[in-house]
Amino acid sequence: MRHRPVGKVAAVTDERAHEFAVWAPDRTSVGLVLDGRTEAMTAGEDGWWTVTVPGAGPGTDYAFSLDGGEPLPDPRSRWQPHGVHAPSRLVEVEPSPADAVWTGRSLPGSVIYEMHVGTFTPGGTFASAEERLDHLVELGVDFVEVLPVNAFDGTRGWGYDGVLWYAVTENYGGPAAFRRFVDACHARGLGVVLDVVYNHLGPSGAYLDRFGPYFLGENVWGPSLNLDGPGSDTVRAYILDNVTMWLRDYGVDALRLDAVHALRDARATHLLEEMAQHVQTLSAHLRRPLTLIAESDLNDPRLITPREAGGYGLDAQWCDDIHHALHSSLTGETQGYYVDFGSLDVLAGVLRHPFHHAGTWSTFRGRTHGRPVDVLTIPGHRFLAYLQDHDQVGNRAAGDRLAASLSPGLLACGAALVLCSPYTPMLFMGEEWGARTPWAFFVGFEDPELQAAVREGRRSEFAEHGWGASDVPDPTAPSTFEDSRLDWSEPDREPHAWLLAVHRDLIALRRAHPELTDPHLDRVHVDHDPGARTLVVHRGTLRLAVNLGDGPATLPVAAREVLCAPSGVETAPDTLTLPPESFALTRV
Repeated sequence: MRHRPVGKVAAVTDERAHEFAVWAPDRTSVGLVLDGRTEAMTAGEDGWWTVTVPGAGPGTDYAFSLDGGEPLPDPRSRWQPHGVHAPSRLVEVEPSPADAVWTGRSLPGSVIYEMHVGTFTPGGTFASAEERLDHLVELGVDFVEVLPVNAFDGTRGWGYDGVLWYAVTENYGGPAAFRRFVDACHARGLGVVLDVVYNHLGPSGAYLDRFGPYFLGENVWGPSLNLDGPGSDTVRAYILDNVTMWLRDYGVDALRLDAVHALRDARATHLLEEMAQHVQTLSAHLRRPLTLIAESDLNDPRLITPREAGGYGLDAQWCDDIHHALHSSLTGETQGYYVDFGSLDVLAGVLRHPFHHAGTWSTFRGRTHGRPVDVLTIPGHRFLAYLQDHDQVGNRAAGDRLAASLSPGLLACGAALVLCSPYTPMLFMGEEWGARTPWAFFVGFEDPELQAAVREGRRSEFAEHGWGASDVPDPTAPSTFEDSRLDWSEPDREPHAWLLAVHRDLIALRRAHPELTDPHLDRVHVDHDPGARTLVVHRGTLRLAVNLGDGPATLPVAAREVLCAPSGVETAPDTLTLPPESFALTRV
């Protein structure tokens, strides 16, 4: 596969110079626009155009003109200080000296914390997020997962409408600030997971198709990339080079791959398999673990099956079936895609087998769905378990968190089930203290027609799930974004302080007791009583007893030692009595 990497500064005689290159295979002329002039570029091999400009270097603004057309930003731009429609700016993004001492973080045994930089703090920047990293250290998490930071149009958004994947959005501080944020995480022992979106581009500022055959069809979110048609070698290299940039130049430890089921690739070697091999090679070179985590709606264990066994070789995947079972059991909701998840039988099942739909009937889809997981060969840490995440909160009409409807006791029960599970736990920012602030869908597009389309689209989508237009805050309103910011005064008040202490204790116990990080799914046993709404999860010599009912419950657990429990738990030689909506982690 031949392609031209971009962004290296080369010496020309005794002057600073930069070789600009862009792929535009179907154009008859390409010009480099900078300093009010246009430099003709030379056509070369495989559709690449180049020109070397003495005196250019970091800080130089530039754009490309295709066949004499309007200037366009560089598809591989690393900095867009004036937005995605403006010229690009050269910037050096190189490995940090701190990378030499950072040995990385492995996923097994870890806890992940999902963060949206723009609403994590009142400042909404990488720098202000750094100021709260010590909170995460005290919480005990191992990875910070950052929602997409690539450049998107507008001043606010989730980040999934990115159009320039190599550029770090200026909304949070730009490329240098992100590099400092990664270093700040590493200095505190925190690994960094970055959410990346390779399945589509946003609706504003996506100029890739003007340069070459980057697009091939569309999916529900927008144009999808050409992964298997003519010219797709260079398109795939565009993605793989982006993977390298985040992991090598920015020091990121893992990538979360958004909605990989939307990647259209009919090649014999799927892009995901090629990516896994690519990252494995890079990991060996950098001498630190690098991790690929997929979000997938397929319930297909081939994603995380090693390549030697015929799989794609990714390291882990999100598991919505675990979330759906937890959510439905705690809230009683069975509408929409929760329809098959309302019983305690299902919750007990997914605590041992991550896919509820494993070649079985899905009422929501109207067909069979999924494929079984071989629990004897695939470890539990390859599945991420979560009670809340950005999608499951933000894709509710009002963006309401579980704390808006559940008692602190039930929130603690949910936390215990996630953090004592055989899977890799993930928390959504603020969940650790039961944040009451919503986290709704918001955008900052300036185009009135696009604003109207987004507004109407969200209302129509929610109408299908039974929510009325009045339930949906205007996603284009600045207030929707502002209301979604975390309230950092909450952790100092009750019941938030108690919930925060519960999360800290459970994470500390997970680190202290090997039984809780044991990923062997065949060693997990669950007793449950649907009528009493109780479960007992067996993890070696530990027992997690949970009472989701509204009355006290006595369970046959011979607790020799209570490791974590709210007040009111009573122990007897062969039984354990739990108050309503409570849990206890014990040793037998």
